[in-house]
Amino acid sequence: MTSQEPFVIAGGGVGGLTTALALAQAGQRSLLLERAPAFREVGAGLQLSPNASRILDRLKVLDALKGDAVAPEYVRLRRGSDGADLTRIPLADSESRWGAPYLAVHRADLLTALVDRARQEPLIEICNDSTLTGFIQDEQGVAVTYRFDGEFRRAAGAALIGADGLRSMVRGRLFGGAADKPAYTGHTAWRAILPAEGLPEFARRRAANLWFGDRAHLVHYPLRGGAVVNVVALVEDAWRGEGDAASADFWDIEGDRKFLLNRFKSWCQDARDLIGAGETWMRWPLFDRPAIESWSRERVALLGDAAHPMLPYLAQGAAQAIEDAAALGAAVASFPENPAIALASYSVLRAARVRRIQEAARAQGEIYHLSGFKAVARDVVLRVAGPRRLRARQDWIYAA
Repeated sequence: MTSQEPFVIAGGGVGGLTTALALAQAGQRSLLLERAPAFREVGAGLQLSPNASRILDRLKVLDALKGDAVAPEYVRLRRGSDGADLTRIPLADSESRWGAPYLAVHRADLLTALVDRARQEPLIEICNDSTLTGFIQDEQGVAVTYRFDGEFRRAAGAALIGADGLRSMVRGRLFGGAADKPAYTGHTAWRAILPAEGLPEFARRRAANLWFGDRAHLVHYPLRGGAVVNVVALVEDAWRGEGDAASADFWDIEGDRKFLLNRFKSWCQDARDLIGAGETWMRWPLFDRPAIESWSRERVALLGDAAHPMLPYLAQGAAQAIEDAAALGAAVASFPENPAIALASYSVLRAARVRRIQEAARAQGEIYHLSGFKAVARDVVLRVAGPRRLRARQDWIYAA
């Protein structure tokens, strides 16, 4: 028997919405609080590897994405300085190899599909313009306060899930302290969505492209059926805080295009042409947080970036939040009468895998940005390893 009280979910991003659907699949009600007045088109592209698309298929979300999502045929690795091809890792057989497709989607399209699916579920209540302001818990459940349309409201729940991102209020209340604050990694992501029309042919191919360079790398792939191309330039820089990591507007900072053009001036003409095609670039400094031993305390738990910020170098940020949601739903289904045990089980189940992926992503970022002799050695290793061996290295992530 599931709890009569809903699970309260703070945050209506990919993780929060997927959690609501996973809980509904387990027969559990949820109340989702999203601070934005409406779900709007924000963000850029993201990659849904098979470990994520498999879950979305199970939650009946994947079909809604198929008109806009692009299935890359391969990952093309190139050297930034001269554009040389290092290798191509095949993805076309993703479904037969890993049991689900590898897709590139616009974050807004994924959110739309999740919201539409959630609104079909009678067990899910979505409240926009609702910002969590506080919570208390006891053996009977949780009580939350939130601000709605300028007024403070209260709600009771069986549990609280903090899916409220890097700057999580829930995490701050559970594990607060100066040592747990987000810290700048020294890397910044510059993002742009470009119309495909007029871009070079190599940028319009149905492929995920990854370029290596000295203390920088470049990623691009088509979205929305190939109508646009998502471009991300990641650089090591000396950002020192012209934005506040605790600010809601922090991720909407427009960057100085001249800086970016100058930063890639030594790269090959193909790369410079692609970057030069972008007139507006959004600059997102990348932050990390210390690992925490447990993501739950009694009837409150964390999920997604609130629990484990994921650097983008394995393209697993959204995927791991989706995996969290599925694991949480499964734990609630296993312990329907005891939310505290369900949350503790979820935390134990997920921690080791997520920690491994976090560490692998950090290491991958270092490999991408090598220079000098180390970069030459990396390129040799990639060519010697070959496409199929490199693809096999992803099995532990994608086939999970």
